[in-house]
Amino acid sequence: MNIFNKIVYRVVWGVCLSLFISSCSLDEYNPLEVSETSELTKFESWKSFQSNCYSGLWASLINVQYGFLSELGTDLWTSPRGLNATGNFRELLAYNGLTTGYGNVFTVWNLAWGSIGNCNKTILLASVLEDGTAGDINVLVAEARFLRAYYYSVLVAQFGRVPLILDTETTLTPQRSEIPDIYAQIVSDLQFAFDNLKETPYDNNPQRVTKRAALGILARVYAQGAGEGLSEDGKTYWVRAKEVAESLINGQAAYNAALYDDFARVFAAANNRNNAEALFTAYGANPHDPSFSFRNSNNPNIYLHFYPKFDDAFGIADVFKKAVNPNTSNAYYGRLNQQFIAPTKYLVDCFDARYDKRWENTFVTAFTNYSGEQAIESGITSALPAAFVTYPDATVELTPDIIAKYALDPSHTGKKIYPYADVNAINTSYGGGYQFSPKIWRQGATSGSTADLIEVANANVHPYPLAADENRFIAYLSKEDLTAEQKKERAYIAVNLNDLFNLTADPTGSTYKEVITTNGLVPNSLANLFPAMLKFNHNFDGGWVSNNFQMKVGNIMVMRMAEIYLIAAEATLESGGSGAAAAEYLNVLRKRAVRNSADFNTSTGMQLTTATMDDVFDEYARELCGEFNRWELLKRHRALGERLQKYNGAAYRNFDPDKHYNRPIPSAFLNQINNAEEFGTNGY
Repeated sequence: MNIFNKIVYRVVWGVCLSLFISSCSLDEYNPLEVSETSELTKFESWKSFQSNCYSGLWASLINVQYGFLSELGTDLWTSPRGLNATGNFRELLAYNGLTTGYGNVFTVWNLAWGSIGNCNKTILLASVLEDGTAGDINVLVAEARFLRAYYYSVLVAQFGRVPLILDTETTLTPQRSEIPDIYAQIVSDLQFAFDNLKETPYDNNPQRVTKRAALGILARVYAQGAGEGLSEDGKTYWVRAKEVAESLINGQAAYNAALYDDFARVFAAANNRNNAEALFTAYGANPHDPSFSFRNSNNPNIYLHFYPKFDDAFGIADVFKKAVNPNTSNAYYGRLNQQFIAPTKYLVDCFDARYDKRWENTFVTAFTNYSGEQAIESGITSALPAAFVTYPDATVELTPDIIAKYALDPSHTGKKIYPYADVNAINTSYGGGYQFSPKIWRQGATSGSTADLIEVANANVHPYPLAADENRFIAYLSKEDLTAEQKKERAYIAVNLNDLFNLTADPTGSTYKEVITTNGLVPNSLANLFPAMLKFNHNFDGGWVSNNFQMKVGNIMVMRMAEIYLIAAEATLESGGSGAAAAEYLNVLRKRAVRNSADFNTSTGMQLTTATMDDVFDEYARELCGEFNRWELLKRHRALGERLQKYNGAAYRNFDPDKHYNRPIPSAFLNQINNAEEFGTNGY
């Protein structure tokens, strides 16, 4: 059969949309513009089509849907809305009503299969190219095989036995493949990718994958397959995971891989576009590029789901000064109208913030107003009003009414709370809207002159611990419990973070207090607050999409070097190695996270002498929480039930180990095939 007759755009188990996103300078192929039969045998056209293999990543798979499938329903995340919350994402947060018709599951299924279709087509077409050098073709095929392996690793981890499809034939009776066969193909693709990719990206384009990405994902795949009891050439997958992880750790220089010496650098704004620690990146769009195309429905907004609604917590008439439209117009934090995902008490307690700087570099717990003096000075008058906030307008004077409402000490009456951040307004001119990159007001300066602004590594990170005399924040969730006397010293609202949890109703710490009850907070509305995960709230010049403050265009790391150390520790324990050897890998991450180098010792707990699997789980939580990882980690250890029972009672109530270790097969797929009953639903 002619290869062009075999290759089709749509396969029944996923829609091959040839997704076109404006994420980069990879020139995706548009099949409507040329004749496939005449053009895709030519290298340049085939190369353009190959770029579609990447289009299932940024803003598609690496966004809310897979972000939540890979994180929620674990020991880390819960709803901030109380024990009986029935709001958005309850299906994933608490296994409440998760069925074959759940849309987020279908979206992940569909995006992964559509991307695999593009990869298969790229790989098959390489054999009929009329021109192009063997070296170039091999690298681009290696990229396609790497990406196919990655998409399959998502499918097999989330859904279990899925069809292993390596061509583009259409069938209405797809057959599930066996788990060992799927992992063997994934490993084969990754080994081919490792052998044929270079240490530097093809065309020097940082958006393309390299040898280090293949090695990194291979280590992860071996670990995930180890949870299925797999072996290779007489070695367990745990042994292979350890070997591959150690190869990458020991060969970092050769593979152009690196681990930052300070965790604060990992999510620093300046490192977003070219992050030395990233092994595999979903590359975001550049709104300053003339080719930028704003697509409201296809840009990442995962970050805003982890933030509280400030208007609901404070109102808009007193301490929270800037709210042009309630919860939606904040040029510093973004569009704060979601409030869906909050950390469990277990995740909060994982961090000893006295010593571990990962706390404030992961969570926002001090909340502020912002000004827009830079935006005003820019002279741009057509930007959203949310950017044009004068310093005096962002300043709060503590009136007797405010003092009474928030139970502040009367001695603070008349004092002022100033903004912490100030935003600029830069017109991209290319459909990206305005960029509102912030700087920080120097502590102690209250003139409102832009000469007092300073640049910091990450404008979302605040000082920790917040000083008693700090005058740039309106509220603070204290990790360490403050006494009544310590709270009186502060002219800002101070809430002990532990007081947000309803431990009477739920001793596991997965339930926040509700606003509608007498919850012990003054006022009750402060129960809307919780630590906000900041990792994906990229705050730099080129971070926003349009002016809706809802979507970001920064890079999102699919895998970074820190995970390799975690896999090495995990695989060391699981392959019979010592706790001391595993601790050595964890200590590398703990040492770079320590607030003061002198505190890296056993007396503070920052340095480990030995490690258990619980230590590994805790370190994964501190280092990688939110980063598309947790559900699959707990699945491979069959630890979901045990850890939910201990740390997330809200999810444990509905958890069924007989079916919830796999996601439901989407009904939208089952309705398209002739053997739905035979294919099955994964028990749903």
